[in-house]
Parts: sequence; structure tokens; C-alpha cells
Amino acid sequence: MSPSALPRATKIVATIGTDSGTPEALRALLEAGVNVFRLNFSHGSQGEQAERIRAIRALEEETGQPVCILADLQGPKHRVGPVEDGVVLAAGDSFVFDRSSDIGNASRVGLPHPEIFAALQPGARLLIDDGKLVLRVKSIGDDSFTTTVEVGGPLSSRKGVNLPDLVLDSPPLTEKDRSDLAFALDCGVDWVALSFVQRARDVIEAKAAIDGRAALMSKIEKPAALAELSDIVTASDGVMVARGDLGVELPPEDVPGWQKRIVAECRMVGKPVVVATQMLESMITNPTPTRAEASDVAGAVFDGADAVMLSGETAVGKYPVETVQMMGRIIAAAEGHIMAHPENAPPKLPTEPSLYHAVALATVSLAETVGAEVIVAFSTSGNTAVRIARERPRIPFLVLSPFVEVRRRLAILWGTQTAGSTITEDFEAAIAEGVAEIGNRGIAAAGAHVVIVAGMPFGIAGTTNSIRVATI
Repeated sequence: MSPSALPRATKIVATIGTDSGTPEALRALLEAGVNVFRLNFSHGSQGEQAERIRAIRALEEETGQPVCILADLQGPKHRVGPVEDGVVLAAGDSFVFDRSSDIGNASRVGLPHPEIFAALQPGARLLIDDGKLVLRVKSIGDDSFTTTVEVGGPLSSRKGVNLPDLVLDSPPLTEKDRSDLAFALDCGVDWVALSFVQRARDVIEAKAAIDGRAALMSKIEKPAALAELSDIVTASDGVMVARGDLGVELPPEDVPGWQKRIVAECRMVGKPVVVATQMLESMITNPTPTRAEASDVAGAVFDGADAVMLSGETAVGKYPVETVQMMGRIIAAAEGHIMAHPENAPPKLPTEPSLYHAVALATVSLAETVGAEVIVAFSTSGNTAVRIARERPRIPFLVLSPFVEVRRRLAILWGTQTAGSTITEDFEAAIAEGVAEIGNRGIAAAGAHVVIVAGMPFGIAGTTNSIRVATI
């Protein structure tokens, strides 16, 4: 199969907003190339999210195509209290934060977050309004602390506060998160994104609350998470490089390097990784992206990301469908370049000394050696798909599973196409079903080689140990 004929391997995640959440808009986005719909629980009511979920599942029923839904929890948000109009802080000023609910002024403001007071240290920075104002802690009292303004500007009510130098002893799930999580799980979402992860124990606690009803994606957006990156990746089912808040709390020049490291860490252990935030930001208001944005999307592909994400571009933008189409074209061009210039591909990874990783590597190597046109994997849990995707095969990759929940979750995984299969213990019948599906999709022509990977005894999760070459 020529590089131009290969299906797009890097997936597209699109955030849904008020205008893009209608059945008609969702259909247009799906047809444009969206693989995963993200529901941002920082905005909109549960009733509104329920309508979107119903519309997505109706679209899935109509098209026969499994559609993945990612519920993104708000997480702990820290904000200043109310502030009177017209307050402007100047560099060099002293400014007090306290526990009072009184309206703030040019000398003080309330900060209703006891966990911040508990973690304070002299010299710690407070970044207000996405870093537009920078203040540094000078002295700490019982119910207040004094800061020095380093970067001044207007201060208004309820602006967000970031504390890049502190690890806060706050629970990973707020009361709102727990309510939204229970609601999302009852609605059957496929992935849950956990915001503002600081420690691996945050992930473990959230996974216990999810109890296997969805996969968990950890959002890396706090410098504290970078100190426990390996443990967080290991504990998670997937990871999102959330460059918005990460870019506020880290120096901007450090973010690209961390993006590469996070993607590499996830690839090493076979965890899906999504690169997010401001990828085609200018297309919120413009019909075309900047050249720098196109390079940013392509760079995520060259790094080996499983998926790239659109936020405001599809949630509130003027050109949501055009943005998805543009992202798809950029991805396809980058993947075509990798096919033509393999030296620009993400590096090959060492294989863990385990049967299952060895079988995945052997499957891909065999397929490329014999010139197979497609790899077919039978999987009841999705783990076989993850292991094969880790090897980044240069040919189409089809996963057959009898469980729609597994096929939905795999929609975020690099290169993975999925199809339904019959629950059976008959390996030969399953192979015939897989070959028929390949023919129906036009993935390979008569006479083509197909490499098939499965477990024996067939149909039992965790037994991937068998490779076969078949001919269409």
C-alpha cells in the first residue's frame, strides 16, 4: 500500500461546545475526521452534557462506527475572591491575601483556599490570571500572607491562581468532580481525564473511584507532576500533555522539551498520549492556521503522539469543521513524510522481556518482512492493540473485538482501526470473519498477505501468544 493510501494513524480529539454539540454539528465533525469527542466539565451543566452524549451515541448507532467520549473533569480551581472595580497592582507594591470574604481592593483580596495557606513558603510565586500578574510571598501570618508584586496589572474578581512552586495537599477529586464523575460513568463515557494531577497517588485514588468503568487519562499540567512523571504514567491508562496550564506554571521555553519527554515516557510503556492546547488556536477566528501552528501539529506527530486535541477551535470557534479537516491534512502530510523519510520517525523502542511485548514486536516485524498489507489482532481487552500500536507498524492495523466498549476506548490509540467480532472459541471461524472484514473495507486485495495475532486458547483475555500469516 502506498504511503498516500494509508489511513491517518494519529487520532484527532475535538472539544464540544454549545454550537458544536448539536446532532448536525457532531455529524459534520465526525465526517470531517474526529475520532474522540471531549466533553469539558468545566463548562456547561450535566443536563447539557447528557444531551451531547445522547446525540453522540445516536450518531454511533446511525453510522455503525464506535465513537469515543472523553469526559474531562474540572479539577481543583483556585481563584481570588471578589474585587472592586478598577484595581490595578503596580510592580513593587505590597499586597495581602487573607481568608476574609470582604470585597478586595488595591491592598488586599480574599483567597478562600485553606490548602494554599497550609502549603505556603516564603519566596513562593502566585501567578494570577494565567500568569499576567506575578506576586511572590514575603511573609506569612496566621490568617493572611503578604506578597510583593513582581509583574503588575489589572486585578478583577474570581481570577485564577496558579502556584507553580508548591505541592498542595488537596484531593484529586473535588465535590463537583465526584458528582460529574458519577454522572459521566452512568452515561457510559469511555475515558475520564483527571485535571491538575500532582502525584501518582492522585491517579490511584481516581482510578479507585472509577472502578474500571472507564479508562483514566492523567493531565500533566503541574510542575509537581513532572517530579513523579514515571510513576504517574505507570498508574494511568493514558496521559494528556495539557500545555495551557503547564505553560503558565513553567517557563514557556521549557514546555517543548517536556512535551517530548512526556510523549517518549508514554510510548516506552505503551500508554496512549494526547498533545493538547492551542494547536490551531488562530482558527478560532480565522479560516486558516498560522504556519507555526501547522508545524506544532506536525511536531506532535513526529514526536509519536497517539492523538492531538482541539479545544476552543471546535468548542467555540467559527470554523470547527474546517479546523478538523486542516488538522487531518497536517497529520497526513507529516505521516507521509515519515513514510518517505523513516529517519524522521519516532525512534524504535526497546522491548520489555515479556511474552506479550515480544509477540507484538514479532508480529510487526513479520508483517513488514513478508510485505503483508494489514495486521489483524483479536482482542477482548484491548491490550494486544496497545502493544502493537507501541511498535508503530508501517501498514494498516485492524483490531477485532466483540465488545463495543473496548472498540470505543481504542479510538484514541495510534493507528488503530476496529471492527466488531463474534464471541467464539473457534480460531478458524474468527480468522474467516477477520478476512471478510478486510475485504468489506477494501484494506487489502485478493492475494495479499495478512498477519494475524491472537491468543490461544482463543477468546481468553491475556493470552496473546499466536501469530499466523494468511492470504486473502
